[in-house]
Amino acid sequence: MIDNTFFGITQPYYEMLIRFFISVVVSWIIIDRLYYRKSKRRDFYFTFMLISISIFFLVFFMIFVLEDMKGKAGIGLGIGLFGIFSIMRYRTDTMPVREMTYLFVIIALAVVNALASTMPLVELVLTNVIVILAIVICEWRLKTESVKLIQYDKIELITPDKREELIADLVKRTGLDITKVEVGAIDMLRDMTVLRVHYRSTDSGSNSVDKMTKLSKQDLQ
Repeated sequence: MIDNTFFGITQPYYEMLIRFFISVVVSWIIIDRLYYRKSKRRDFYFTFMLISISIFFLVFFMIFVLEDMKGKAGIGLGIGLFGIFSIMRYRTDTMPVREMTYLFVIIALAVVNALASTMPLVELVLTNVIVILAIVICEWRLKTESVKLIQYDKIELITPDKREELIADLVKRTGLDITKVEVGAIDMLRDMTVLRVHYRSTDSGSNSVDKMTKLSKQDLQ
């Protein structure tokens, strides 16, 4: 590869900028057009975009650092990629499955675009388009259910034999199209329980608090 420089910028870096542009555009389409239009989660929008950009540059410069190590380059790169994907496991807050899936896709595409230095641009663009189409098809065909935690006062209805009566009462009081109810913590002193309610959302967007998977002690007081 010709190593010409222009204002101190080498030819490989120019080629990297092209792949970076593709990566950013694809990430924006996935995050803004597919994910955000349905979830309305600005916090994850911010996280996904910056992770995509950071992972791309991290992998790109990791290749240049390791390419002089010859045989050890593959091992070092593998360890680095393992560390990148491990950030999805070692986190403080619980992330919903849908957000976790989008995070994995965003990181995977950033790594692919950064590593594809020898792949023709047409094939690289086609690979990104295939992933976008897969997400579009899944979002269109598979309607994910929303989950809401509810503090419930009629604990006499939480027994398995009264599950239909419990769901009917929740539907009447909340107006949600409930499909499944799971009983969580039970407070016998205050006659209260915590229910995880699965329901079909009627609008394209969703409330961010619907993604809460647990209530804090302050919420239970």
